[in-house]
Amino acid sequence: MAAPAALQRSVVSPAGRHTASLIFLHGSGDTGQGARTWIKQILNQDMAFQHIKVIYPTAPARPYTPMKGAFSTVWFDRYKISNDCPEHIESIDSMCQRLTDLINDEIKNGIAKNRILIGGFSMGGGMAMHLAYRFHQDLAGVFALSSFLNKDSSVYQALKRNQSVLPELFQCHGTADELVLYSWGEETNKMLKSLGVSASLHTFPNLNHELSRTEIEKLKTWIVKKLPVEAAKTNE
Repeated sequence: MAAPAALQRSVVSPAGRHTASLIFLHGSGDTGQGARTWIKQILNQDMAFQHIKVIYPTAPARPYTPMKGAFSTVWFDRYKISNDCPEHIESIDSMCQRLTDLINDEIKNGIAKNRILIGGFSMGGGMAMHLAYRFHQDLAGVFALSSFLNKDSSVYQALKRNQSVLPELFQCHGTADELVLYSWGEETNKMLKSLGVSASLHTFPNLNHELSRTEIEKLKTWIVKKLPVEAAKTNE
């Protein structure tokens, strides 16, 4: 069987020398280009850095159970949008393999794994937590915006068996979110902390299931902290 085609991606190149990479996963039904455009509209410019390449991949379309099996660009399937049902682990693990290929592409381009950040909005943030905490615990960090994990998530099961240092989690959530309830995000944060993750949770009053300028600017500050500019190498 032929290997799946590489994920489509929209890329914001760094202004200077490329020494780190950021992978941003869109929410369900969106695309990489759509997420990039949304952030660009909020900031009035691309989310761009001097040394960090920003990659917005697009999930392949698949049948999505909450939409009665209609095709949608989602990272994985859900039995329903709830935090108290089983995870659709087959589709999650399949996409973890596809996204691992994307991480490996960056490594082949000379980027150290501890210079790669992954995260996303809504389902994208959930996908990023699965990818990092189950399969790539040596990434630079993880961010999850308006995201959650199911109560008995396989992420929690993996962390209970973990003995290694874990990537830091930067989490944001609007307290007025009516799709992904703030209480789900808060519960995820508390559970991950109890399992050894250094996790921060930033709340935004009156913010629904959306992004805000304040949130993105706070995220950018954290990104640069986790992926600082490397000093120029000198020839001795």
